Amino acid sequence: MEKIVEQGLLYDFYGELLTEHQKKIYEAAVYNDMSLTEIADENGISKQGVHDLIKRCTNTLQGYEDRLHMIKRFEAIKAQAEKLEVLSDEIENDTELKMKVKKISGRILEELT
Repeated sequence: MEKIVEQGLLYDFYGELLTEHQKKIYEAAVYNDMSLTEIADENGISKQGVHDLIKRCTNTLQGYEDRLHMIKRFEAIKAQAEKLEVLSDEIENDTELKMKVKKISGRILEELT
């Protein structure tokens, strides 16, 4: 399950850098949970060809992440915004400050999801 989530994140961040054919095959495997045989039959290629293409795409997408670190940054920012959200609940005396912090953390989290 974790591998599928990781592949989905990679695709969400870097999928537009793949060719249309690569996107079609990768989406069928990752998002539509189609078997290699189903994808191969639908696209007129071999099962091994589908397997190789998915593996190449995953490696390509992971290579982008290894160089650009966009997912890593996204997760770090999201974690900080979530901490901010929790801390805002701990502000007791200053209701105005609490609301400002909650508003900012809410906007950050909304943008990230």
